[in-house]
Amino acid sequence: MRKIMTSLPARLLLAIIAGIALGLVLPGEGFGLSVMQVIVTLRYIMGQLITFCVPLIIIGFIAPSITKLGGHATRILLVAVLLAYTSSALAALVSMAAGFGIIPHLNIANAVDSLRKLPEVAFQLDIPALMPVMSALVFSILIGLAAVWTKAKLISNLLQEFQNIVLDIVKKIIIPVLPFFIATTFCGLAWEGTITRQLPIFLIVILIVMVGHYIWIALLYGVAGAYAGKNPWEVLRHYGPAYLTAVGTMSSAATLAVALDCAGKSKNLRKDMVSFGIPLFANIHLCGSVLTEVFFVMTVSQVLYGKLPSLGSMVLFCLLLGVFAIGAPGVPGGTVMASLGLIMSVLNFGADGTALMLAVFALQDSFGTACNVTSDGALTLMLTGYAEKHHMNEQEIKLEL
Repeated sequence: MRKIMTSLPARLLLAIIAGIALGLVLPGEGFGLSVMQVIVTLRYIMGQLITFCVPLIIIGFIAPSITKLGGHATRILLVAVLLAYTSSALAALVSMAAGFGIIPHLNIANAVDSLRKLPEVAFQLDIPALMPVMSALVFSILIGLAAVWTKAKLISNLLQEFQNIVLDIVKKIIIPVLPFFIATTFCGLAWEGTITRQLPIFLIVILIVMVGHYIWIALLYGVAGAYAGKNPWEVLRHYGPAYLTAVGTMSSAATLAVALDCAGKSKNLRKDMVSFGIPLFANIHLCGSVLTEVFFVMTVSQVLYGKLPSLGSMVLFCLLLGVFAIGAPGVPGGTVMASLGLIMSVLNFGADGTALMLAVFALQDSFGTACNVTSDGALTLMLTGYAEKHHMNEQEIKLEL
């Protein structure tokens, strides 16, 4: 029980409750206005810190992942990466289509109408990022590919060290700051009047997204079974323990041992494909998280900015999000943390939108992770089918470790 209460979702939930409670009790003038000015200022400073770290997170996650994958780029590995990207990108596009079809009918009131106006910040402490987020993305891809092409072991090792440094920054600075940042954001939303009108909408959206997870799992297993010529239920029926473990840990990496055991029990999966595919997909296949994030960003945009993003922006966001999903770590909130730059640059989200995305995403991250882990079995079934159709034996597909 204590472990649950100290977990990130529990802390974020407490932060949301505390922020909403404070925002609802503070008066709209006098003392309440002064307190809100302090809160708005703190939120601005924390937002600047998070924004500064975004390019570092992009480089730290994407570039080392490319060097790891590219160093052993055998044909089966390339197929696996292509499968993971296709699944994530298509999940994002399907979620986008569902968003355009469903969100306009959810009766979401424009949050900027008839609300209190937040006070200005007391002082501005600007912390500009080292580079724009798109520059960080292009740099990450180019440096990662170039390191693979030139077999630059020193650069690859440096990138790995940099990834470890960035992960520590995320764990020891960004994650501890997040509850306070989110508490101040929800305090502002409650004080404005947004929360009292929009909270039921987010509960409905979470249920819609969970249904989307199950539909996508069923679709992937159906396609995998048809391609491999094997019964997909013989794989899926073993995944109950892995699904429940993922719900509890919110981490594909932490669920890996259970996932390997579950996949290993299936008679329709080649053992070599299980030992190769399951660990790989745990780190690069995040279809459930991607599906969730796309639907949520559209909902948040409608709530805070009064409109959905344009179709062009959403298509670009979905296609790039598939790339970011491959580089995101299999840890709680890894997908949305790695893609903060996309949310801010492609969709033009401000601090409020980013904070709301982080909070709502974290509250359902358990189920997104469970979808990721369970879907890995379907992709491994596709790999099995590919290996058998191309008459690959185990020796031909081993990684050169």
